[in-house]
Amino acid sequence: MSSITEETNPAVPGSLQPIQEHWGWFLALGILMIVLGVVGLGMSFALTMASVVFFGALMLAGGIVQLIQAFRLKGWRSSLWHMLIAVLYGFAGVVLIYDPLASSIVITLLIAVSLMAVGVFRITMALQHRDCQVHGWLLFAGVISVLLGIVIIIQWPVSGLWVIGLFVALELLFHGVAYTMLALGARRERPGLG
Repeated sequence: MSSITEETNPAVPGSLQPIQEHWGWFLALGILMIVLGVVGLGMSFALTMASVVFFGALMLAGGIVQLIQAFRLKGWRSSLWHMLIAVLYGFAGVVLIYDPLASSIVITLLIAVSLMAVGVFRITMALQHRDCQVHGWLLFAGVISVLLGIVIIIQWPVSGLWVIGLFVALELLFHGVAYTMLALGARRERPGLG
């Protein structure tokens, strides 16, 4: 199939041509995600609560499906462990749905600690690769991760009310910008558009 695509327009790699043909959809998706991201920035508390409840619903559904599967696998040696994992998933899902506020506070603390740990690992990697020209970017990313984790912890537990929503909004915003730029780039490279 890729050879047929490349024969149609040999100057365009086969993976880019479908984007060029449907660049308008990518542009619309990018703009929609940017709008949702900007709206999410203004509603970070509501977005945090919605994200926690949604995550809880997914965990509860996963637990139920796994529990059903555990009952269907009666002869399996690990079915008891499978059942216990399913119950834990379901319990965690219920807790997230029942008390999204407390759950978001705990999750935010875990995010902050994880950011600081990742930052320390990146800084260590950067120091190990001082001979590379781009080690500064790795060091910079590590310092930013550590500082972000510290800011979240300094403002904790209040930061639990907005951090998750902020991260979701920023993800939507950056993803939207990436799709928009991809669409505009594909449109510029499209044959016959100059």
